[in-house]
Amino acid sequence: MAFRPETAKPLNELAEILLRDDDNTLSRGERELIGTYVSHLNDCFFCQHIHGGLAQHYLQCSMEDIDAVKYNFQATAVSDKMKALLAIAASVQQSGKLVTPAQIEQARERGATDREIHDTVLIAAAFCMYNRYVDGLATWAPQDRQYYISRAKWRAEEGYIDFDLHK
Repeated sequence: MAFRPETAKPLNELAEILLRDDDNTLSRGERELIGTYVSHLNDCFFCQHIHGGLAQHYLQCSMEDIDAVKYNFQATAVSDKMKALLAIAASVQQSGKLVTPAQIEQARERGATDREIHDTVLIAAAFCMYNRYVDGLATWAPQDRQYYISRAKWRAEEGYIDFDLHK
């Protein structure tokens, strides 16, 4: 992002709206969890760990809890609504055309609003782009997961507008 600040600005503004805007019925933690899950499916090390650290911070859970969601969300304690939304996110990760009417209906039956379904699809689609951007440029990422966990509180306070990996 430092290489092209003029493109980084709108990308970070989109992340700010999708993940941090308080005018949303999905919590910041739930939205970060969707981004984490999609990043895991895309095998994007940086994104799944930075956003996993944020999800852990917001949801006040352990990294093991986040890992459990990444590897088998159906067997976790996340709400049935989140399970339905994560299933939609997984379909978007493969192809937007794979989102089925049955998935949408199931999400609604489990309490998801149309806005929550919309935001899930947009977060999943955006993370596919972010993941490919990060990995396509072979962006350097610290391998120690504690690096991301220890920065989550600060990142949660600062947001994405002036994102700097080294802060």
